[in-house]
Amino acid sequence: MTELEQAKHRIVQLEEQLAKVMLQLEWFKKRFLGTGKSERQDAMQLQLQLEELKQTTEATLQEEEISYERRKARRKDPRVLPAERFGNVPERETIEIIPEEVKADPESFKRIGEEETFEIDIDPPKLFKRRIVRPKFVRLFEPQAAPLVAAAPRRVIDGSYASAGLIAWVVVSKYVDHLPLYRQEKMLSRYQVSIPRQRMCDWIGKAAELLEVIYWRIREGLVSGGYLQADETPVQFVDPDQKKGKTSKGNFWFLSRPEDCVFVHWDQSRGKLVANELLKGFSGVLQTDGYGGYNDFKSGNSKVERVACLAHCRRKFAEALGAEPVRARFVLRLIGHLYHLENSWDEAGFTDAAQRAHLRKRDFPGILSLLKRSLVRILEGKTRPTSKLGQACQYMLGQWDDWVKVLDHGQVQLDNNLVENAIRPSAVGKKNWLFVGAPDAGQRSAVMYTLILSCQRFGIDPLQYLRDVLTKLPGMTNQSDLTPLLPNHWKPA
Repeated sequence: MTELEQAKHRIVQLEEQLAKVMLQLEWFKKRFLGTGKSERQDAMQLQLQLEELKQTTEATLQEEEISYERRKARRKDPRVLPAERFGNVPERETIEIIPEEVKADPESFKRIGEEETFEIDIDPPKLFKRRIVRPKFVRLFEPQAAPLVAAAPRRVIDGSYASAGLIAWVVVSKYVDHLPLYRQEKMLSRYQVSIPRQRMCDWIGKAAELLEVIYWRIREGLVSGGYLQADETPVQFVDPDQKKGKTSKGNFWFLSRPEDCVFVHWDQSRGKLVANELLKGFSGVLQTDGYGGYNDFKSGNSKVERVACLAHCRRKFAEALGAEPVRARFVLRLIGHLYHLENSWDEAGFTDAAQRAHLRKRDFPGILSLLKRSLVRILEGKTRPTSKLGQACQYMLGQWDDWVKVLDHGQVQLDNNLVENAIRPSAVGKKNWLFVGAPDAGQRSAVMYTLILSCQRFGIDPLQYLRDVLTKLPGMTNQSDLTPLLPNHWKPA
C-alpha cells in the first residue's frame, strides 16, 4: 500500500470517528439540554400527509431531493375559564361583604343584585385520631360468666396505630408523588407528628404482603388473555453481597394490554429464565421490542407468536435526524402515515379486530413496500452500517417479519407505547428515591406499582382505592370473592 493510499484510508477512518463523535454530542445535547427522548408520536408525525406516494421513485432517494409537505397549523385549544376548571371543587363557605355605609344605615338601602367571584383555598394534610371504644358487658343473671366484648376490628397491622387510610397515604406519596420516606418524615414533623421512616417502611411491607393476593390475580387475568405487551426497565438496588455503599442492577418487568390492568414483576436478572417464568401459561400474541430474552419463551411455545414494536424502530430514525436529516425524515414520514391511518380508523370507530385487520391489509401494503425498499436502498448506498441511520435500517429490517404480523392481528397495536407509558412513573420515582433499599424491597414496589398503575389506567384515585381495599382485605377469608377488589372491577363506595 502506497503512502497516498494509506493517507486516504486514514482520512476515511478519521471521518467515521468524527461522525460518531458528532452524533454522540448531538445526543448529549438533546438528552441534557433539550426535552429528552420520548416514544410519543409528535404532532408532525401524526399530521404530515404523504402526497403522491405511488409516484415516488427510487431516483428520489438517489438524488436526495425530497419535497416536504408543510405542517398543518395546530388549532389552539379553547381557553378554559376558572369557573369551569374548578367546577368540581366543593364549596365550603360563602363570605358576604356588605359596604360600611349599608351596615351603618340598612334601612336607607335596597338590595338590587350582587357581584360574585371566588377564590381557591387549601387545607394541608391533617392527622386526626379515631377513638375506638368496645364496651364490656356482663349478664345480669349470670354474674359468674365471662364479660362480653365485641371483637377488635381487623387492621393491616394488628396492634398498630396505623389505619388503612394513613398507610394508603404513605404508599401514594411514595409511588405516585415520588416522595422518599425521609421527605415524608420531614413533612409530618411540620404537623407536630413524629413517625420514623423505618416505621413507614414496615407499613409498606405489611401492606404489600396483604395486597399480593390481588397482585397475583391481576397476573392470572393478563396471562389468560390472548394478547400481551411486555417490556422491562433497570432499577438499582442495594445488594448485601456487594461492598457497603455499592448497588447492583435489578429490573422491573411490565405486562399489560389495552383496556386492562398493568402487572409489574421484580427480579434481579434480565435473563430469559425470568421471561419464561413471568409468561408461564400464556398463549397468543406477544408484543415486545427487539430484546432477545423473550425469544427462548417463544421458541419453546408453539402457541405464542411475537409481534415487534414500531415505536422502537421509529425512535432510532429520530435519533439519526441530526446526521442524515433527508433520508431519516423520509422514513419517519412513511411511518407517520401508518400512524395517521390508524388514528383515522380510531376516530371513525373501526375498533373491531377483524375490521381493523381488513383495513390494514387493504391500505398498509403499498406503504410497507416502499418503506422496505427505502431501507434496503439506504443500506446499499453511501450510508455507513455503523452510522445511526445504518443501525436504524438494520434494526428495522431485522424486526420486519415480526412486525408485519400486525396485518393479521387487528387487536394488536402498532407499538408498545401503552406499556412504555406504564414504565414512566417508575422512571420518575428512580430520580427521587434513586435505588431500592434491598432485593426483597423490589417486590414490594412491584406490588404497589401494579395496583397504582392499574388504578390510573382506569381513572381511579389510587388513594381512595388503597384505603378501601386495605380496610376490607384483613377481614376477608379464602372463600371471599376478590373480584370486586380488582382495579378493573372496583367501584367506590
